[in-house]
Amino acid sequence: MSTYLGFEQSVLRDIGGEQTAAEIAQQPRVWREARANIEHCRTELDGFLAPLLAKENLRIVLCGAGTSAFAGQVVAPHLARVTGRRFEAVSTTDIVAAPTECFAEQVPTLVVSIARSGRSPESVATVQLADQMLNECYHLLLTCNPQGDLALTSKTHPYMFCLLMPEGTNDRGFAMTSSFTCMMLSALCIFDPQQGTGERVEQLSLTTEQLLAEKTPELKALADRDFDRLVFLGSSALQGLAQEAALKFLELTAGKVVSVFDSCLGFRHGPKSIVNENTIIVVFISNDPYTRQYDLDLLAELRRDNKAALILAITDQQDDEVQKGDVMRLGQYLGYENVWLSFPFIALAQVFAFLKSVQLRITPDNPCPTGEVNRVGALSI
Repeated sequence: MSTYLGFEQSVLRDIGGEQTAAEIAQQPRVWREARANIEHCRTELDGFLAPLLAKENLRIVLCGAGTSAFAGQVVAPHLARVTGRRFEAVSTTDIVAAPTECFAEQVPTLVVSIARSGRSPESVATVQLADQMLNECYHLLLTCNPQGDLALTSKTHPYMFCLLMPEGTNDRGFAMTSSFTCMMLSALCIFDPQQGTGERVEQLSLTTEQLLAEKTPELKALADRDFDRLVFLGSSALQGLAQEAALKFLELTAGKVVSVFDSCLGFRHGPKSIVNENTIIVVFISNDPYTRQYDLDLLAELRRDNKAALILAITDQQDDEVQKGDVMRLGQYLGYENVWLSFPFIALAQVFAFLKSVQLRITPDNPCPTGEVNRVGALSI
């Protein structure tokens, strides 16, 4: 019988967590498949993108809602820097609410829709609004659902390319896990092929497999602690990741643990007021030497404050300052840029959230059975 995150499949079925646990655990495998899928259609994909990328004034908008929006926030700063192009992350919920502001500029625009189901009202409306308001608009769809509205529309839309994620990533559990990382990985491998190599994806997969095997007991001990506030902190791309980690915890604990996020520099001002003796703080430590100084400075400050129940540093590299307190290291030093560290980092956060959900006796696959919170909104356009 299969085992996921330290639980027998039969136990997971009994506690209502079988789908979420399997979807977290499958990520290293589906990352490899996602990278292979891109290579399989690389010629066709490049044929679609090359004429667009030849436009010097091309605007590339990464859009999605909730977790999908955070995927754009994680990758946009990296892609803008390594390509020298204009990448922006704009939530579909912001676009639908104020389209004249989001699409005010008449320049050639590539809308990259990061859409798990490809059928939410916001995702569909964003594509429609972009076509209505922009004189020159193109669409790249990253979706997990071949039967979604966007995937089906792409078959007849002349300026649209649909890239499907591997089978099984259209998460059946309430919280997006493998869908989030696969769509994020695909965006990186498409636009940054020099770093998004098969070798790198393989190393990330191997590292994460090892982490899931070795760190789950530590994360369970952490989840078993009595706390009701949780803070995730990160800088640049890792701030977007901190936002996703906080949402995952909030979702899977049905709001019983108040989870928030911030940048490392931003948190030391007013937001730090949330910290009390029932608070756990998780800091994603940057690999960038300049940014890392600020992360470590805040880490030292939080430890000196001695107010939180626990402060955990998650890091790729370990140094004297990190070792002065609780730390979770990736194991073998990767030395990658922050955006690539996001994959093993978020896997740890997902497992932590899942285990806390189990500890609180909440069903992870459906933490809100009364239906107040839904994966796909009911807004009609």
